[in-house]
Amino acid sequence: MLDVVIKNARIVDGTGAPAYNGSVGIKDGRIAALGEVDEDARQTLDAEGRVVCPGFIDVHTHYDAQVFWDGTLSPSCYHGVTTVFGGFCGFSIAPLSEAAAPYLLNMLARVEGMPVSSLTEGVPWDWESFGEYLGKLDGNLGVNAGFMAGHSAIRRVVMGERAVGSEATPEELDEMKALLGKSLEEGAVGFSSTISVTHNDADGQPVPSRHASREELVELAGVCRDHEGTSLEFLPGVGSFPQEIKELMADLSIAAQRPLNWNVLAAGDERVMESQLSATDVARAKGGEVLALTVPQPITLRINLYGGFVFDAMTGWADLFQVSVEERMAILRDPEKRAALDVSARSSGPMRNLADWENLTVHAVFDEANKDLEGKTVGEIAAEQGKSPFDAMIDLALSEGLRTSFMPPPIGGDEALWEARGKLWADDRTLIGASDAGAHLDMIDTFAFSTQVLGNGVRKYGVISLEDAIHQMTQVAADAFGLKERGVLKKGWLADLVVLDPGEVGSGPVYMKSDLPCNEPRVYADAFGIDHVFVNGVQTIRDGEHTNALPGKVIRSGEDTQTPSMVRFYD
Repeated sequence: MLDVVIKNARIVDGTGAPAYNGSVGIKDGRIAALGEVDEDARQTLDAEGRVVCPGFIDVHTHYDAQVFWDGTLSPSCYHGVTTVFGGFCGFSIAPLSEAAAPYLLNMLARVEGMPVSSLTEGVPWDWESFGEYLGKLDGNLGVNAGFMAGHSAIRRVVMGERAVGSEATPEELDEMKALLGKSLEEGAVGFSSTISVTHNDADGQPVPSRHASREELVELAGVCRDHEGTSLEFLPGVGSFPQEIKELMADLSIAAQRPLNWNVLAAGDERVMESQLSATDVARAKGGEVLALTVPQPITLRINLYGGFVFDAMTGWADLFQVSVEERMAILRDPEKRAALDVSARSSGPMRNLADWENLTVHAVFDEANKDLEGKTVGEIAAEQGKSPFDAMIDLALSEGLRTSFMPPPIGGDEALWEARGKLWADDRTLIGASDAGAHLDMIDTFAFSTQVLGNGVRKYGVISLEDAIHQMTQVAADAFGLKERGVLKKGWLADLVVLDPGEVGSGPVYMKSDLPCNEPRVYADAFGIDHVFVNGVQTIRDGEHTNALPGKVIRSGEDTQTPSMVRFYD
C-alpha cells in the first residue's frame, strides 16, 4: 500500500517537458508511481485543476541562524521551497570558536540585517566544527538544507583580530585551507566569499574576506577540488565588472574545477547586464564555469540609519557607521557635518542615486506622532515642512533614534523589465535565485522568488512558460549544486513536491511580522496558490497551513550531493 496518492493532477516533472495528466504515488519517502496509479494509499489527495511539480530549490539563503528558532524555515516553506542552501557570501556561522563567536554574531547582524537580540537569544553558539553545527540541525528541519563554509568565518577563527586589516601569513593560509578542508569533509557543500564594498562588519570595517589577497582566494577555492559534491559562491560587487573581476571568478572556478555562482544580477541597464554576463564567457574560454544568480523581481529596499546597511556604502559615509548610535546622532545634528554628508553622498560612487533624497518613501515609523508620514515621499514631507529633502529625512530619523525605515524607488520597477527577466532566465549563464531568505529581515522581500516567478513571470507577464519556470527552479537548480535524486519527479527519486493552483499562485502583500526571538519584526509576505507541500514524502503544508512536521534532511556534500558538472547541458 502506498503512503500517499495525488490523483487527477497536471504533472510538470521538472525536466522542462510538457505537462501531462496523471497521478503520483509516494511510499517510504520516495516517488513510487507516476502517471497511472492503481494501488491503494493511506492518504489520497484530489488535485483536480492543480499542478504537481518538484519542490523548489532556493540556491541562495542566509537561514544559517534561523534554523535554530524556526526549523520550518518560514516563509520559504509556504512558497513551495523544499530545499535551501545557505552559508553564502562568506557569512556562515561554522566553523566557530569561542573567541570568534561575538564578532561573527555582530557581523551577521550588521551585514545581513538580523537583530542582535534575536541572534543572541535564538542561537546557542556552542559548537566549533562544521560537523558539530550540522549535527545540531539533524531532525530539526522542515525542509532540506545544505550550507557552505564561509571565508569570513574561517578567517576570523584562524587569524583572530588580524582577520580584519591584515593579509594572511603563509602559515595562516595553510591553517585556513586545512580548516576549510575539514569543514568540507564534514559536510559543507562548498566555499563562499565576498569582496563587495557593501559588506562591512559591526565596526564599519570591511568584513574579513575583503582583506584577503587574490592568492588566498584562489588557494582556498582550490581546496574544493579534492572534495566530492562541492561548489563555489562569490559576491564580486555591484555594477559593471572590470576585467580583473571576471578573470578572478574564472580563476576561482578553474582552481576548484567547480562551477562558481555569483550574486546578484538584476534586470536593468543592458550594458551593465552584458558586462556581468560576460564573466561567464571569460570563464568558459579559460575552462571554468561562472553562473549569475538572477533576482526574479523588482527589489524594494527598506533601509534605516540605525543599522546603516546600504547607507554605509555611500561615498564619505562609512565612518558614520563606525561610531555608536548616540555619536552618530550627534554628528547628524551638526549642521556642517550634516551638509558635508549630503555633498559627499551626491558626489560619486555606486550608491549615488540613493542620494536623490526626495524620492525616498517613508516605509515605517516608530513614533505614533509620525504615523501620518508613512507612505509619503521625503520630497512631500520636505515641502510640507519647508525644509530641504535631506534635512527632512535626517530630522525624522533623529526623532526616532534613527530607526525610521525608508524605501528608495524599486530597483527594476519598470514593468517593461519583465521581458528582460524572461531573457535572463532563458540564458544559460544564469540561475534563478538570489532570494537572500533569512537575511535583511527589515529590508527585502525577495524570499518569495518562487511565487514571484510563477505569479508574475508566468501568469501575469507571460515571459516564461510554466514548464520552463518549474524546470529552472528545480532540475536546473539541483544540477547546479549536484543534488542527488531531487529536482525531478522520477520514479524512485525522493518525494519533494508541490501541489499548486496555476491560476492563483503568487506572493501576497508585504507586511511586518513580529515573530523573531525577542519579538523583533521582519518583512513578510504570504503565499497564494501553494496548496500542499511534501518533503521527503511527508506533508509539511496542507491547504496552505503548516503541519508542524519536520522531515527535512541536512544536505551533506558527497553524501547528498555529487560534484556538479562544469558544462551546462540544457537546451
